[in-house]
Amino acid sequence: MDADERAAAFTEEQRSGLHARQVDQDRTLSAMHRLEAALAEAAPRREGPWLDAVLGALADLEAVTAEELANAERADSLLSDLSRSQPRMRNRARSLRLQYVKIRETIAAIRQDLEGNGDDVDVADARQRLGWALAALRHQRARESDLIYEAYYDAFRHELRSAGPGAATS
Repeated sequence: MDADERAAAFTEEQRSGLHARQVDQDRTLSAMHRLEAALAEAAPRREGPWLDAVLGALADLEAVTAEELANAERADSLLSDLSRSQPRMRNRARSLRLQYVKIRETIAAIRQDLEGNGDDVDVADARQRLGWALAALRHQRARESDLIYEAYYDAFRHELRSAGPGAATS
């Protein structure tokens, strides 16, 4: 079976799921970059504008991760598909979803703390806490990519990149 025949082995739902996941991942990565840029701005003597930029970027990140989580929980998502089609991976998929919720809760808690401090924010602490949250989000995304790749590689015995445009994992 050549690469085109193997790529054709993906169902339309799976190809659609791969594309939707890539769109979600791209949107989330963009929001993460905006937050990193806001965190990197100078803060001394301009804590108010710095905090406004960080809170705005955090709001964007919360919105896109909420959408990404909602999409991942849909019945036609890749995680749902692999939970149905590969029962041995069901617990790992569930664990990924639960961990993603915890990361989102951590980000929301940090945002609430920052909003409650007004201009009296500890910039170094905020940068460190949000840096940890961003690292956790990156780790989570990598674990999800690994699980999806493993599941579909096992099922179709070829790399996901050969499934067509937008099918590559990040």
